[in-house]
Amino acid sequence: MTRAAFTLDRVGFVVLAGCLGVVQFNLSAAQVLFGVAGLLWLAVALRDGGRPALPAFAWPLGLYAALTIVSAAFSLDPGTSLTDCKQLVLFVMVPAVARFCRGARAWTTLNVIIAFGAVGALIGVVEFTMLGYDHTENRPEGSLTHYMTYSGVIMLVLCSAAARLLFYTEQQIWPAIAVPALAVALAVTFTRNAWVGAAAAIGSLLALRDRRLLAVLPVLAVVFFVAAPDALRSRALSTFDVHDPTNRDRVAMWTIGRRIVADHPLAGVGPDMVKVVYADYRPAEFVNPTNPHLHNVPIQIAAERGLPALAAWLWFIVVALRDLWRQLRHGPMRAVAAAGFAAVIAMLAAGLFEYNFGDSEFLMLLLGLMTLPFAATRPDVER
Repeated sequence: MTRAAFTLDRVGFVVLAGCLGVVQFNLSAAQVLFGVAGLLWLAVALRDGGRPALPAFAWPLGLYAALTIVSAAFSLDPGTSLTDCKQLVLFVMVPAVARFCRGARAWTTLNVIIAFGAVGALIGVVEFTMLGYDHTENRPEGSLTHYMTYSGVIMLVLCSAAARLLFYTEQQIWPAIAVPALAVALAVTFTRNAWVGAAAAIGSLLALRDRRLLAVLPVLAVVFFVAAPDALRSRALSTFDVHDPTNRDRVAMWTIGRRIVADHPLAGVGPDMVKVVYADYRPAEFVNPTNPHLHNVPIQIAAERGLPALAAWLWFIVVALRDLWRQLRHGPMRAVAAAGFAAVIAMLAAGLFEYNFGDSEFLMLLLGLMTLPFAATRPDVER
């Protein structure tokens, strides 16, 4: 590799790693960095020629993107739906990370993500303890624009830090400090879907590392109920309350989603169209008159984009989990693979109660974490 080519590649790595850190604080800044990284990736791809090396899950993800565009073309409002498809550009995160974060750079990128996340966690804790963000009507948001986005991002970083702590036996001091800070920050968001996602992912990591470590989970639950403020305890207990309005609303949305799919099975109603037709499918006794989405990733995808798009998305998830599992068990940089595996598990579990796959900040970080293990298997960039 020539010196100029090496410099271009190194700049791409720095910009992309910065993007995955900054996205935890400011979407606009992260999008600028992502745009630069995307252009650099395109320049490198054109320079190198040939087909870029991609993880196996990139192909079903590409099919999902194509079926999304088909859905938009047949939407109830094609203009609105095609505009919403701009988020598909974020899928370029996969080839960009695969190219720029190879070898040891994957490890560095993971550390950058955790370091930025730890700072973001401190912001949330300060908001909760000192600035009055201490109830469900006013939740910590970090420096992001919505508590749901903040909790989803913190959930992913917490899972990554736990993976690093469990599967990398060296340099454990700072991740051991980051994990409690991230856990407290996640707890004080009052966001139950993120709690479920983190519990599922970290429980999976503990079982993979040593099944005996699963005994830690009930201990942590007891510590939470003993030490947490009353508001957090009440929020946790409301998860099991069938009369809780938000729980009833989730059930209502899922029912509405199934009805939409029954009427529009092939292409759905189109991206960003569920909120338009929601009232048409809502029985009078259901809770909210409208909702922007259905708070469930598979149901939302099926209703918006159709059953073929859902099948492609499920294929993407299965392939990703298969390959991440293999690398976690046998591949290099097991901690990086564990972080990617945990991120997918957390997204799936939380995604049963929230449409997190449609959140740009969350999606950028998720795709980055999923691709880093593949990038880690590729040779380091040489001068």
